[in-house]
Amino acid sequence: MKRLIALGLGFGAVITALPAHAGDCALRTQVVDRLMNDYSEQLTAGGLHGAVETAGVIEVWASPETGTFTVMRTDAAGQSCILATGTGWQAASPRVVETGLAG
Repeated sequence: MKRLIALGLGFGAVITALPAHAGDCALRTQVVDRLMNDYSEQLTAGGLHGAVETAGVIEVWASPETGTFTVMRTDAAGQSCILATGTGWQAASPRVVETGLAG
């Protein structure tokens, strides 16, 4: 549970901070092509970020083979910017709590 909370806090810090790689922007198709072909990364998670007028999509791309990961934001025009990159990616699985039967 502590790891999941730490992961959530870390991810929150990344998406609310200024882009660490502010100059690393290109069309989403170009960024995705490079992540898949050069780093063997695949889309791992994502969600919407920001107000309606400035909303963007945050995506986490990761490679189970190499352990690399990339966090990027894509705007409505299809421009993607790299927010963070790293190594040692470990996927977290949600904890499933079984409930008993009533009766």
